[in-house]
Amino acid sequence: MAIDLLDRNSVAHALGEIQPVEIYHCAGAAHVGDSWNAVTSTLASNVLATHHLLGALRDLGLASRVLIPGSAMVYRQSAEALDEDAPIGPTSPYGISKLAQEQLGLRAWAEEHREVVLTRSFNHIGPGQDPSFSASGFARQIALIEAGLAEPVLQVGNLDPRRDLTDVRDTVRAYRLLMKHGRPGVVYNVCSGRAYPIREMLNQLLALSQVPISVRVDPARYRPNDAPVILGRPDRLRRETAWEPARSLPQTLADILEYWRQELRHGSPVAR
Repeated sequence: MAIDLLDRNSVAHALGEIQPVEIYHCAGAAHVGDSWNAVTSTLASNVLATHHLLGALRDLGLASRVLIPGSAMVYRQSAEALDEDAPIGPTSPYGISKLAQEQLGLRAWAEEHREVVLTRSFNHIGPGQDPSFSASGFARQIALIEAGLAEPVLQVGNLDPRRDLTDVRDTVRAYRLLMKHGRPGVVYNVCSGRAYPIREMLNQLLALSQVPISVRVDPARYRPNDAPVILGRPDRLRRETAWEPARSLPQTLADILEYWRQELRHGSPVAR
């Protein structure tokens, strides 16, 4: 069933029909860089949609347990590893929208005893990710070059930042464990606990390429307020769910590149 989360009546109707026991509220705006040019839609997609969801559950009297994936972008920039008690200070429209979304979830728990579990998820990557994100974008360009559909020059932005990277399949597994074991009204970092330079991620992908490729830095690809490092501490998640990431970064990057190769072989318009 496809619905418009910005249409409160549609949300309420769908919930009444489905009567869900568990809800993974993953829909919304997901790109930090794009949020600067789409402030209104970012706030609406992440804040208003969550308000509609939680309000409809209250009005219908449904006791659904809800997991709301938030973002590490709510934290104040820091060179240190961040735990859940680190200072808050979002610096992008996306980060502001995710903090507001989180606050809606906390209010639903405090005022309505709604079982809402909240995450602050750090960067996660994997096959099928939109190419506007760096790992997927690099891999798509490599696949195009290998197929002879692009010149052998890979366009990149700022390669210096370090990012805490987790395979999306491990992230989803963390969400499932939190749905089962997470405490309502508590925030959990979902991250690997290790930060990789974007340059290292790119070099690993280039090493997997079947043809020689040069790299060209494009200043237009730089983001405003790009944090030098984003690194989390997943101690609470590990302690309460026994979660550990199962996939290494090299394995994830190889899977992403192979995904784009397969998309090209099957003539996907997205790959082109």
